[in-house]
Amino acid sequence: EVAPPKAMEVRVKILYTSLCHTDVYFWEAKGQTPVFPRIFGHEAGRVVESVGEGVTGLAPGDHVLPIFTGECGECAHCKSQESNMCDLLRINTDRGVMIGDGQSRFSINGKPIYHFLGTSTFSEYTVIHVGCLAKINPSAPLDKVCVVSCGISTGYGATVNVARPPKGSTVAVFGLGAVGLAAAEGARASGASRIIGVDLNPSRFEGAKKFGVNEFVNPADHKKPVQEVLAEMTNGGVDRSIECTGNINA
Repeated sequence: EVAPPKAMEVRVKILYTSLCHTDVYFWEAKGQTPVFPRIFGHEAGRVVESVGEGVTGLAPGDHVLPIFTGECGECAHCKSQESNMCDLLRINTDRGVMIGDGQSRFSINGKPIYHFLGTSTFSEYTVIHVGCLAKINPSAPLDKVCVVSCGISTGYGATVNVARPPKGSTVAVFGLGAVGLAAAEGARASGASRIIGVDLNPSRFEGAKKFGVNEFVNPADHKKPVQEVLAEMTNGGVDRSIECTGNINA
C-alpha cells in the first residue's frame, strides 16, 4: 500500500527504473546501518499521479526524474553556485522515512516498509518530496532518460561543473562504466583533445569510443603503476583526472 502524498510531497507512478550498484551495495548491507524491510531504487522515469498540499510546480501527468540529492531551493547551499548539499534534502542513506512527519508512505498489512534515498523506485508507485523531483520534457523517452537520475548526471556533471577541462586539454577517466562514459562525454563536450580511458576490462574500450574516449590504458597490461604510464604518455601527466570506479585502490 502506498499512502497519498502529504504536504510538499508527490506520488508518482514508476514506468521505468534502472539498477545502480549503490542499490546492490545497500541491499547487501555492507559497511552501513541496515534498514529493512526497504524499497531500493533511485534511477527512474515516472509520471506524477497526485500532489500534496503546497506543491505548485508539478501536476498530475507531468514527467519527472527523481533526485536523491534534493533541493529545497531556500537554504544557503541551494542558493550557492558552489554546493548542492541542501540543508533539508541532502543525501541520507540511513533515513527510511519521509522528512515531513518521520513516517513511511509504504506499508503491508499496517506494518511500515521503509524508503531509500527519498526515492524508492523499485515500486509501482512511490511518494517523494517535491524537492527531490525534476520535471522533464514529456517527449524525452522515459526508458532512456531514467539513467540521468544518477549515473549520467554524476559523471557528466563532475566533468563539466567541477573538473572543467579547458579546450584542448588531456583528460584521464578511470573506470568506463556508465559514470565513466558520462564523464568522458562531458570531457568531449568541454573540448578536451585527448580523453584516455583507464579500465581493467578491455571489452569496454570499443564502446567507449562513442563517448569521446580516443586512447585506452589497461593497467593489467603494464608492470609499472598506471599513473606512471599516463605520465609517460602525456609528457608529465594529464590536465584532469576523473575517478569513476568508486574503488579506493584506484
